[in-house]
Parts: sequence; structure tokens; C-alpha cells
Amino acid sequence: MTNPRPVFARVWKFYAVGAGGIAVQLATLSALVSVLGVNYAIATLFAVEAAVLHNFVWHQRFTWSDRRSSSVNIVMARIMRFHLSAGATSLAGNFLFMYLLAGQLGMHYLLANIISIAACSVLNFVLSDHLVFVAEGA
Repeated sequence: MTNPRPVFARVWKFYAVGAGGIAVQLATLSALVSVLGVNYAIATLFAVEAAVLHNFVWHQRFTWSDRRSSSVNIVMARIMRFHLSAGATSLAGNFLFMYLLAGQLGMHYLLANIISIAACSVLNFVLSDHLVFVAEGA
């Protein structure tokens, strides 16, 4: 039987990093909408990208620190895969959920964004673990 401890530890790290990403995303979204008057849909795209970049750096350094690489080529390949998998999932998922929750149902944009983030998080962990932060030579 496989020991589930390493998986649970990685999941907790993933969500700890994600909590920081949520703070980045919500702060960016709030500043763009409330301070600069940007439409919530456009602001969501920029806020998600800020969180994606934040999360990549911390996942590389913390969540998957046992799979770190000093190779610039490997790190660049990982960030590309992260954007094409977890990043694309977050952008599409957040945009869709924001449209439905804030745009169609009239929910406050920050609450709608929190629900959007939660809905995308499980798929993002699986994509990151199996496609992005793979061990070198795997």
C-alpha cells in the first residue's frame, strides 16, 4: 500500500501557496475594479495572471521543492506548461464562473471570484503535479 503522507503534505503546501495567490488575485482584482475603474471581467484576467505568476514561483520553491531544477531550460519549460495547464484552467474557469456568478446572477465580484478560485483548484493541483512539476528524467 502506498503511503499517503507525501501526497497530503504536498496538497497542504499547494493550498498554502494558493492562499497567497488568492490574496494576490483579490488585491489585484479589487485595485483594478475599485480604484482604477476597470471592468470586472477584464480585471479578472489580469488578477488571475498575477496569481498564476505568484503561484508558479512558490510552487517551484516550496510545494515541489523536491523536484527543483537549476536548469533555466527546465524552469522555462515548466512555466510554459504551468501557463498552458493550470494557468489556462484558471483563466478560463475564472472568466466563466465570474460571468455566470457576477455577470448573470449579480453576485458581488469578490465573492464570485473566491468561488471561482475554489472551483478550479483541484484540477490545478492534478495538472501541476502530473504535467508541470515532474521530476527531471521522468
